[in-house]
Amino acid sequence: MENCRVIFKPSNKEVSVPKGTDLLTAASKAGIYIYNVCGGEGLCGKCKVKVLKGKILSEPTRVLSEKEIKEGYALACQCDVESDATIEIPEESVIEKPAIVIEEVYTPAEKIEKPAILKGERKFHHGPLVTKHYFQLPKPTAEDNISDLDRLYREINKIVTVPVMQMGVANVRRLGKLLRESDWKVTATLGKRDGTVEIVLIEPGDTTKKNYGIAVDVGTTTVVAYLVDLNTEETVAASASYNRQSMFGEDVITRIVYAGEPGGLENLHEAIVGTINDLIRNAVKESNVSISDINAVVAAGNTTMTHILLMIPPDDIRKEPYVPAVSSVPVIRAAETGIKVNPRGLLKCLPGVASYVGGDVTAGVLSTGIDKTSELSLLIDLGTNGELALGNKEWLVCCACSAGPAFEGVGIKSGIRAMDGAIQRMTIENKKGDDFDVQYSTIGDKKPKGICGSGFIDLIAELLKAGAIDRQGKITKAGSARIRKDQESGSMEFVVAFAKETSTNKDIAIAETDILNLIRSKGAVYMGIHVLLQHVGFKFEDLKKIYISGGLGTYLDTEKAIMIGLLPDLPVERFLFVGNSSIAGAKKCLVSNQALKEADEIAKRMTYFELSTDPKFMNEYTSTLFLPHTDLELFPSVKKVLGK
Repeated sequence: MENCRVIFKPSNKEVSVPKGTDLLTAASKAGIYIYNVCGGEGLCGKCKVKVLKGKILSEPTRVLSEKEIKEGYALACQCDVESDATIEIPEESVIEKPAIVIEEVYTPAEKIEKPAILKGERKFHHGPLVTKHYFQLPKPTAEDNISDLDRLYREINKIVTVPVMQMGVANVRRLGKLLRESDWKVTATLGKRDGTVEIVLIEPGDTTKKNYGIAVDVGTTTVVAYLVDLNTEETVAASASYNRQSMFGEDVITRIVYAGEPGGLENLHEAIVGTINDLIRNAVKESNVSISDINAVVAAGNTTMTHILLMIPPDDIRKEPYVPAVSSVPVIRAAETGIKVNPRGLLKCLPGVASYVGGDVTAGVLSTGIDKTSELSLLIDLGTNGELALGNKEWLVCCACSAGPAFEGVGIKSGIRAMDGAIQRMTIENKKGDDFDVQYSTIGDKKPKGICGSGFIDLIAELLKAGAIDRQGKITKAGSARIRKDQESGSMEFVVAFAKETSTNKDIAIAETDILNLIRSKGAVYMGIHVLLQHVGFKFEDLKKIYISGGLGTYLDTEKAIMIGLLPDLPVERFLFVGNSSIAGAKKCLVSNQALKEADEIAKRMTYFELSTDPKFMNEYTSTLFLPHTDLELFPSVKKVLGK
């Protein structure tokens, strides 16, 4: 098959792809990630590129204007490469490398730049999934003439109490020669596999200091990997990237649908495994560790991500009665999935609970310790899916509230993910003459290129306080230079930053349609909390601690989240930000068999509520489609600010 050479500007990255490959796929293979919200349907317009040179076969689209088409612009998802080509990717179309959100815990009152670790962080006994042990075996004699394998088992049994052991035939075949050539001095790598111990590898000499593992948060949007020294529990390197599956759709439902198409599951699987392998390569390069010394991987992800990682069809996850193919998977060989570590290395995917509450929530509960406290506590994972876990040491319940990708900056006109140049903080003052003074800060202190989730929450809260929008999200003021009609949607919009201020030389604005989209998302989270509490007979004020996890939680202003009705109106000291609780829990399970067992118990203990069929949720959800709520008495602090 004929190949075409594609060069991408301004990065000058190039790739060779078969003729007929779409530009979205070509860019991904070059290590460039382009926005694609609609899953390649040509509807969102986020993957706009400019063809500088070469022949490209492009599908007609209504998303681009005639002027843009004449200037050479096209949608990457709708273009096939027909010859060598040079493509320019506008800054607003590129997904940049995300920040790594770590497992720090801090209150909203503390500075985000220097978060404080919560005292009394949950600890577990050290006991990694895979351990290394050095042995000097007694040489065989006429009196001690047991087989080589039994000789090895005998020594291992002196340190391992598990009666059942296993070893692959590949290791047995090479055992006799290896023992004799190493003068009976060997290192055995032992892996814990669901009640048994496997002799994963036998090496000559003492290699016990070289034992590493990978903890992975397999997020729908972002994937994070920690390279961990299994002997010391130290994280020696960390790496993060956007999930390559995004080219097939931003949310799990879109990806489940795509997985059902011919070749869809294989493409999704290759995308996530490729993402993980890239992160592993980055981590070992940074730390100068050999991939052959990585002997274990623990992955935490939602149910759909876990299915796709394991190449298990996820079709039934989105169909009533919403039953996944599997919730808990035994320890397997990492190589079975294509993850590139030691070929004999092990992989454990943390157990989930239901179709929309997976191992990432189990990991979050484990890392925060809400399953061990007597206080009523709530974990909120403010990611694409919006999972909730509620309970204490006596019981646990959970649900998913389908917040959608709006909090990731997706599906919003000027929305971008949390990256350099994303507006994350904002204040707005109503000046005399119906004008507004807007002050903002960006991630990385760069020129703004868009607004991320926390910035949108700030923006809506500030617009409400300044009187620029009413409680339904409608823009109420006219006459300001910042308020105008959006030419695309026809609705009114508010300009946050004018073109001369931005890195894209385009205005950054929010339209009424965007505000309504975000109101629906915040309403789903708030009502999910409310219904979950109702099911177990509690009220908001009964919550003693609310742990907020996920990338959005890292930059969230709690008071403004309360202002718009995303979070309940409770004292701010009850809220704790826990960074990436999924990767934190995965790491704990990687270095502690005790933690791994407790994760299994947590998943078994949690009761799942399906909100999509819950009459309480459906009947009361509309009451949340106001700022902050139809009933202002539920938000006394907001009522006071608004002077109601």
